[in-house]
Order: sequence, then C-alpha cells, then structure tokens
Amino acid sequence: MKLKKLTVLSMFTTLALIIFTVESAIPPLVPIPGIKLGLANIVTLVILHNYSAKDALLVLLMRILLSSFFFGQAMSLLYSLAGGLLCLVAMVLVHRLLQGHILYLISMVGAIFHNLGQLTVAYFITSVPGVLVYLPFLLISGILTGLFTGLCAHFIQKYLWPLTDGSRFFPKSGDDNWE
Repeated sequence: MKLKKLTVLSMFTTLALIIFTVESAIPPLVPIPGIKLGLANIVTLVILHNYSAKDALLVLLMRILLSSFFFGQAMSLLYSLAGGLLCLVAMVLVHRLLQGHILYLISMVGAIFHNLGQLTVAYFITSVPGVLVYLPFLLISGILTGLFTGLCAHFIQKYLWPLTDGSRFFPKSGDDNWE
C-alpha cells in the first residue's frame, strides 16, 4: 500500500472514529436499546462511493476494532462486526445495482442490514426469541437513520467534494499514484 493511500485511509479512519466517539456521548434519541444515528457510516458511504469496497472494508474494520478496543467490550465487538459487515455487503450490492446513484437509498438499505446483523447476534447469544420483538422498531429506525446519514453523505458529495477538487486530496483508486 502506497504511503499516500495509507495516509488518506488513515485520515478517514480517524474521522470515523471521532464521529463514533462524539455520537457515543450523545444521549439516546429514543428509549429503545440499539437505536442510534450511526453517523460514522457517513464516512463508510463516502469511501464506498469514491474509492472501492476494499477501501471501505479496511476503514470500517479499523474503526470497529479501534472503537471496541478504546471504548467497548468483547461483546460490543461482536455486535459491531456483525452489523458493520452486513451493512457494508448490502451497501456494496445496492451501490453496484444503482451504479452509485441515490446515496440515501444505499444508506437506508445498509442501516436496515446493520440492525438485522446486530439482532441476529443478539438472538444467537441469548437464544431468546423475544429479542425479535425489536425487529419492527429497528427496521423503522434503520430507514430513518439511514435516510439521514445518506443525505449527509449526499450533501458532502455535492457541496464539499468540488471544493477540494477531488483529485488533490482524495485520489481515485485507479490513479497511478494511489495504489
């Protein structure tokens, strides 16, 4: 991995970790366990849209590992990995299907699958079918939070990306100096 690529992906990892940390300090929006905005997913979505699925996976895994190491427990690592990986797989598939258009829809699908991944882990850990009662609430929250984070990513793409001239700070994967 070239130094430039490592530096840019490290910057995105740091940004995602900072966003995760700030969001963790915000009180829950609703009194249902597991529902939060998922603002760090904005970074994952921007990377997926502008770079590659491999780059998004690398940043996602580093954010999950570092946040679990600094702030969580082993159990939170399981939930985060299941949700994050399932979310990324769903977003990659929808991103390819929609050819990178409609970021908010890609984000909504990712958020729903993130919640499904975490609910699946909860079911396997507890073996209590009662955790599935959360499913309708998590689906609704996934749609709403995914819409919000997707619109944030769209806003970033639409207004901030042209200001940086794209190539100066954020080279595409195919650039000779990037890989």
